[in-house]
Amino acid sequence: MKTALRWSSGLALLALLAGCRGDPSRQPPIHVVPNMDTQDRYNAYEPSGIFADGRVMQEPPQGTVARGQERADDALWRGRSPDGEFITKWPEALPLTAELMKRGQQRYNIFCAPCHDAAGEGKGIVQQRGLVPIPSYHEQRIRELPIGQIYEVIRNGVRTMPAYRHQIPVEDRWAIVAYVRALQRSQYASAQDADTAKRENP
Repeated sequence: MKTALRWSSGLALLALLAGCRGDPSRQPPIHVVPNMDTQDRYNAYEPSGIFADGRVMQEPPQGTVARGQERADDALWRGRSPDGEFITKWPEALPLTAELMKRGQQRYNIFCAPCHDAAGEGKGIVQQRGLVPIPSYHEQRIRELPIGQIYEVIRNGVRTMPAYRHQIPVEDRWAIVAYVRALQRSQYASAQDADTAKRENP
């Protein structure tokens, strides 16, 4: 009886070891139902008899929105009101905070200061190397631009300024807008702009 038990145990161990592979494999150890291994499908750019134009790759249906990419808030995404005008008030979807302003300063120094300089006067190092004159943020015309238009310029560019919509995310664009407005305000601030304590104890 003991001999038979030993033999059966040995055979079971041998079968277990035989199931181990010495080489890497893409197949699972137990492959009971292999009918999902090969499935009919099309490759990109392959011709197709399903669609009228004979192409596998089709344009998404009109109005299709990728997951997480819905951009229904025109004020936030485009700087415009529903009627297409540039907005003059800060987008409600993005709180204007001190942290956002600091982020705007950081992003401004990276993307904007090389041309517009740290003070926004248009005398950056790029302009000093022969680029066409860059307007100052402190010109009356620029100061009167609606914030939506400043956002639009960052997003799509204007004249010799390139578009930054691919380099700067939407929240960072608004952070830069906030910082540009702060730069403009700093040059035309009055005593009333300071808090009471600082006015009384300069």
